[in-house]
Amino acid sequence: MAKFTNNNPLVFTRKNRCKMCYTCVRECPVKAISIINGQANVITDRCIACGNCVRNCTQEAKIYYNSIEETVNILKSDKRKIAIVAPSFVAEFIEIENYKQFVGMIKVLGFDDVVEVSFGADMIANEYRNLLTKSDLQIISSDCPAVAFYIMHYMPELVSKLAPIVSPMVATGRIMRKKYGENVNIVFISPCIAKKAESLEINAVLTFTELRQLFTSFKISKETVKECDWDEPKAGSGAFLPISRGLMQNISKNVNVGDNDIIVTDGYINFREALMELSSGHIKSQYTELLCCEGCIMGPGMSKNGRKFQRRNLVKSYANEKVKNLNLEKWKKNIEKYSNIDFSTHFENMDRRASVPERKEIDLILINMGKSSAEDYLNCGACGYATCEEHAIAIFQGLAEIDMCLPETIKKLHSTIEELHTTNGKLANTQQQLNKSEKLAHMGQLSAGIAHELNNPLGVITMYSNLLKEEIPTDSQLFKDLELIAEQANRCKVIVGGLLNFARKNQVKLTETDINEFVKHSLSSVIIPNNISTSFCSEIKDTLMMIDAEQMMQVLTNVEKNAIEAMPDGGELKLVVKGNGKEIEINISDTGTGVEKENMDKLFTPFFTTKEIGKGTGLGLPIVYGIVKMHKGKIDVISNVNKSQGPTGTTFKITLPKNI
Repeated sequence: MAKFTNNNPLVFTRKNRCKMCYTCVRECPVKAISIINGQANVITDRCIACGNCVRNCTQEAKIYYNSIEETVNILKSDKRKIAIVAPSFVAEFIEIENYKQFVGMIKVLGFDDVVEVSFGADMIANEYRNLLTKSDLQIISSDCPAVAFYIMHYMPELVSKLAPIVSPMVATGRIMRKKYGENVNIVFISPCIAKKAESLEINAVLTFTELRQLFTSFKISKETVKECDWDEPKAGSGAFLPISRGLMQNISKNVNVGDNDIIVTDGYINFREALMELSSGHIKSQYTELLCCEGCIMGPGMSKNGRKFQRRNLVKSYANEKVKNLNLEKWKKNIEKYSNIDFSTHFENMDRRASVPERKEIDLILINMGKSSAEDYLNCGACGYATCEEHAIAIFQGLAEIDMCLPETIKKLHSTIEELHTTNGKLANTQQQLNKSEKLAHMGQLSAGIAHELNNPLGVITMYSNLLKEEIPTDSQLFKDLELIAEQANRCKVIVGGLLNFARKNQVKLTETDINEFVKHSLSSVIIPNNISTSFCSEIKDTLMMIDAEQMMQVLTNVEKNAIEAMPDGGELKLVVKGNGKEIEINISDTGTGVEKENMDKLFTPFFTTKEIGKGTGLGLPIVYGIVKMHKGKIDVISNVNKSQGPTGTTFKITLPKNI
């Protein structure tokens, strides 16, 4: 592409606007877009300048080389300044009813001549006519540069079929240089981006949207200018050029080509399909007229959101009026005057097709994309590629990234969210355990102080009450009173002893224990009413582990007693042993009344109990907690009190390391 390189691109990305929607990838007919870290970059070497990415990017992240400054510099030059205008201008400037106002506005910018490119179309129509009457070869029109670039770069086997004839733009440029000499500057005003890269014979190419900006910048409007007609040479039916079959309509006169020998189509999908069928031999038309856009009236250099059929009608009306009012004699003289100009050109094989990987390499990439079987190939097109396989090939070619696969990315995102949810749950549980440990540590210090202070006076009360009992007859009321005092003092000593056990950092005396036999034996250490059934289940094979059997028996019997007391109307006490090579898990479950939600955080707090007054000290579970922690284990509680949510009951889950 003339004068454009990767360092000076024709089409490029405004990265701050690119939103990773991959629309440009999807709309690019040659996949000249590479995705790097989620950003879409245009590869100039692969680009055919069709402007599809510019036209379809809703965020306006894709823009093209701006020729305004270049044109302004030309307008300041001393050379003759000629504007050659594409006939599709009437489809863009619909607010200007009279074309003479439009020509006048261009002249006010500083152009010496304003000429119709349609006359160039009239001239090359003769060239096509001569080619078709003298040759039985297949001919592909070459007036659309995007199509020509596509053939040269991606279907070079068809280069020989491209008509060796310049486009109307270049033809008009050569006519102007024939008329005024080489010392002129020519600016083409066009709906097309690809024209900027077509030929160095034209000094600058200004799109219609850029021309609008110039009009605004110079404060030029139709109301403030003098009406002017086109400068010579004036055009005839070449004005039909912007619409589909426009060129064919111009060249069909006196040419005996049947409809079956002609293919006319437009749009980046249709023109590629036509070329593929030509290449494969499925069709054998004598003449194929192709436009990359849906007619030049929908070119990327025009304002967006224009109505296709309205624009088409505007061009047809203008062209019909032009042909109707044409000074035929003068037109023929001009045709004859410039007929000796060389309008030929040459197209080269410039194959830029990327290498395709072997099947095994494609399959490996697909596996890395999470697509190990045909069922995983969604072919949804969200990545911009029609199929998962095309996406994999693009990854191999360095044009795409694995993360572009939206379904797989969403799948990974959901997985990550689940992992985060699990991690947050574990973190919250750990935080709860830490808070509980800190609270229990403070309670332990307080309990130790209380126990130490109470132990001595309780000993004195017990000793003196027993001494007094020896001096009093056993059948007296005073003896019974002293006996009650001694009994309650002893009960206080037991409570104080529990406080000391809770507060003291006791040493564990580890012995190798068969955990299955140990857990089963714990049931024989508690009194089980007849209305309560028990069961034991083990899911482990390696049953030996290191524990302090005496302390751990206290843990199990404490929990089992609580479970029995929670089932006053009967139920089931179930013990399950699970584990792996590192941990053993003992689950003690009951079908009792359950623990209220507001009491769950208080279960291991000293002196907290849900039992009736006089039936519990509130030290059992705190002691259980302390023993489990001394074994470097953990204890969790799951409980349900709401029958509508399932069976009521509580499960204590005690997890211990096999080796401390």
